[in-house]
Amino acid sequence: MAADVVSYSRLMGADEVGTLNKLKAHRRELIDPAIAGHRGRIVKTTGDGLLVEFASVVDAVACAVAVQRGMVSRNVEEPEDKRIIFRIGINVGDIIIDGDDIFGDGVNVAARLEALCEPGGLCISHTANDQVRDKLALSFADLGEQTVKNIARPVGVFGLAVKDIAALPEEELPPVPETAKSAVAIAPNPRRRAVLFAAAAILAVLVAASILFVRQHRSNPNSNPALPDRPSIAVLPFENMGGDPEQAYFADGMTEDLITDLSKVAGLLVIARNSTFAYKGKAKDIREIAKSLGVRYVLEGSVRRSGAEVRVNAQLIDATTGGHVWADRYDGDMKNVFGLQDKVTRNVVTALAVTLTKEDRERVARRSTENVEAYDLFLKGWQHYLRQTPEDFRAAIDYFKKAVDLDPKYGRAYAALAATHWEVSTRFWDFVVGFKRSHEARVQAEQFLAKAMLDPTPLAHQVASAMLLRTQQHDDAIAEAKRAIASDPNDADGYVALAHALSFTGRANEALEQVERAIRLNPKYPPNYLYQLGLARFGMTRLDDAATSLERAITLNRDDYWSQRLLLATYGLLGRRADAAKLLDAIKGREQRGWLASRDPLTVTASTYSYPFANRADLERFAEGLRKAGVPE
Repeated sequence: MAADVVSYSRLMGADEVGTLNKLKAHRRELIDPAIAGHRGRIVKTTGDGLLVEFASVVDAVACAVAVQRGMVSRNVEEPEDKRIIFRIGINVGDIIIDGDDIFGDGVNVAARLEALCEPGGLCISHTANDQVRDKLALSFADLGEQTVKNIARPVGVFGLAVKDIAALPEEELPPVPETAKSAVAIAPNPRRRAVLFAAAAILAVLVAASILFVRQHRSNPNSNPALPDRPSIAVLPFENMGGDPEQAYFADGMTEDLITDLSKVAGLLVIARNSTFAYKGKAKDIREIAKSLGVRYVLEGSVRRSGAEVRVNAQLIDATTGGHVWADRYDGDMKNVFGLQDKVTRNVVTALAVTLTKEDRERVARRSTENVEAYDLFLKGWQHYLRQTPEDFRAAIDYFKKAVDLDPKYGRAYAALAATHWEVSTRFWDFVVGFKRSHEARVQAEQFLAKAMLDPTPLAHQVASAMLLRTQQHDDAIAEAKRAIASDPNDADGYVALAHALSFTGRANEALEQVERAIRLNPKYPPNYLYQLGLARFGMTRLDDAATSLERAITLNRDDYWSQRLLLATYGLLGRRADAAKLLDAIKGREQRGWLASRDPLTVTASTYSYPFANRADLERFAEGLRKAGVPE
């Protein structure tokens, strides 16, 4: 619940001491008792505001109505120019818990809702309205979806005007717990009350279920996410019905492109490929899958390709009931494969009653190539790229190059070439993949990226961000990551790229928020997300949490170069010398380090060069941790 005082600066300018005294009185006589009486907890004061959580959204709304109704009475005999009037917004959403503090989008949206409501009124999110509409006798007006500052997607808003709050009959007021009745009763003598609690109070009202979700998520990232307040969907891998295993790449590619097209719609929450492909080839229980991924709808289907002919079967399922929303079959040929994808995307969006904005339509309509042969080669290369081995990288590069030979303007293929070459260079796979000169892969990555940026995809922006970060261009790296998110609001990797840049820029708290957003979009996330969690927590000096994340990352990927060195520094700072020694032995004992050791020695100097911290203090802390872990200078 976010509350803001209208014209607070004017009131303070006119009578600073008097206004502050009134604020204290209102905290003491109305605000604090009402919060306590409705089972709320003040998380912290923020100078000009409060942060509060409640045991239920019903309590939260009841408390807000009680405060606003009480203020109507308190202002009756006040001169109009001296009245302190609240705007209040309420949201239910995921939060991040840090000790006793809470933050994240759940809090931020509440603040944005407050700014939308009229003085003395109340605005709540679509999710909050769903939870109170059958429990409280309040008639909120549907204000539609609103675009709000710094929130990627429109927010459904419902409002209750001050005149409606003031006109509520006593019998229709929300029930007040016994402990709060004395606090929220209409004051018999308004002159004895101070005007109002005057800071820009941000009261984030979040239900206990959200808090429990985040607490469980922190200890077990694979716990079931809560449903969001907008349509949510997972696209399961389409089955290859052609009978030819060699055509599996095509069915996978069609699936991934449908995910990509849907994820460009800002009004949807679309689960990332990595999470949905975890179910490939497994027996499907749609309801359990939807529950695990935190979505309401599931799209599944099959692809049959025979020569130039293509048949796509698709069905959209409401996982809360198990019922089919629609099912259809699409026949065409390879020349019209993009048209088939467009039809499926449009039907899903229509079935979910999502309104496409102008930006959505432009993003979905963009095709990086119209050459179906180039597209087919790209899909083959992408299949190899996703396997993330030196051998597959070699094969991926060959396919991507053939694709751009057929279509020299194929931006998506150039972005994939840039990404592959960049990863080869950062992993020191140059010689393994087949390059003759050191750093040749990095040079080619830069050349391919230049071509990719003529028609940039989210991947191109992500690679650009990584390259800029490596050369200490932190602000530009952040800007490129934000462009990746703008071009695909549901691309989890875009949020990871932004988190990476923010962490090294010294904005670890913001980085952690972005990693949490990525994890929501990609619940079955890859190990590198754990590295980003560890990096953000390292920057926040939450070293025990950082160590836990990095240990899990290395368990899942023993060759995780970045997590290994950051974990060594973390162990060093924690004084865990025995654990550091074991990790050092494991790194040195890896067989494939033979040729790598001379190019990338495990030293403090070499390691700090690879971690582009913008702040000298962060870099020195990293170096000191390495030294304490036993890493030579």
